[in-house]
Amino acid sequence: MKKVILSLSMIAMIGLTGCNNQEKKQTENAAIENSKELVIKDVSFGVRGNCGMCKNTIEKAANSVDGVTSANWDGNKKKIDVSFDESKTNLMAIHNAIAASGYDTEKVAGSKEAYKNLPGCCQYDHSMKMNQSGENKSDNHSGHNH
Repeated sequence: MKKVILSLSMIAMIGLTGCNNQEKKQTENAAIENSKELVIKDVSFGVRGNCGMCKNTIEKAANSVDGVTSANWDGNKKKIDVSFDESKTNLMAIHNAIAASGYDTEKVAGSKEAYKNLPGCCQYDHSMKMNQSGENKSDNHSGHNH
């Protein structure tokens, strides 16, 4: 009988030690994950474009960069607001991705080949101003029909 009790005691102690180790590992893993917190940076910069199709392409290009959490291009202001994790990417990677899709940014000229393949409505004037305030801008459409 003493052997049975001793054996059960040993099994219980081993089980408790295993639980403590498991709990310790979970605590260590949580501490590691907390130390890898996201470093989100919000930036705005100019991007040339014309229409809703441009908006979709520009935002899709920015969002294709690993680490970008959001991208919103404003066609009136010719600028994009981007949030990204600095531990995964950098600002120039986002500029390059947008330029590769055919659109000029403040820092990188758009790919000429990609620009040629944009729909006609998306082929913007390369001298248009970017990153505008958007204030006091009238929508004069007298020169064409919509």
